[in-house]
Amino acid sequence: MVEFSSQMQPDVTTASETLVEPAIFRISPLIRVTLLSLYVALTVPLPFLPQLAGPTVPPLILWVGIGLGAIVLYGALSERVVLDEAGIQVIYPAWMTQIFRRGWSLPWSEVKALKPRSTGQGGLVYYFLSRSGEAFLLPMRVAGFARLVRLVEAKTGIDTRDVRPLSQPWMYLILLGFTLLLLLVDSWIIWTAFHLVPMPIAAMSISSFQ
Repeated sequence: MVEFSSQMQPDVTTASETLVEPAIFRISPLIRVTLLSLYVALTVPLPFLPQLAGPTVPPLILWVGIGLGAIVLYGALSERVVLDEAGIQVIYPAWMTQIFRRGWSLPWSEVKALKPRSTGQGGLVYYFLSRSGEAFLLPMRVAGFARLVRLVEAKTGIDTRDVRPLSQPWMYLILLGFTLLLLLVDSWIIWTAFHLVPMPIAAMSISSFQ
């Protein structure tokens, strides 16, 4: 397995890569829109599906679950990567860190290497290896990823020429296209639930929201 090691050398930051103020990177808008839309497409039709046999889950409970899931997903997609002269850190909203997920920070002086790891889908992710032996996942879905790795190289001396994003934009564009088609199907399902189901069932579904 290839390992990119940090070399003990002077700071190689160029003028264009100088961090006059912290550089902030957020998850790509394309990725955020695609994943949020996919979540909506997969979950919103559930309360409208007529269940004619057996016990049913009240629509109100389904809506509460869908809403909570949407909040968690939005919080995860609100990740920020902050680089400054001291180091790199990954930050989430305060409410997210208290309940679900915590961020991390790593001083540049503690970065020992950047190690690649293969994923189950055949891609590569990269981990910062600290001098104490801890591993920190390099965020790879942020907008401006090329600049992020240039700053990492400038501050650590690690060769990042072979570091590439985990997923290319065209992959998310294809997924977004299929998601939009799924939303059209969802619209048909919801229309059917309101117009074609027997009146007593429709009445029960509407009364459960009141």
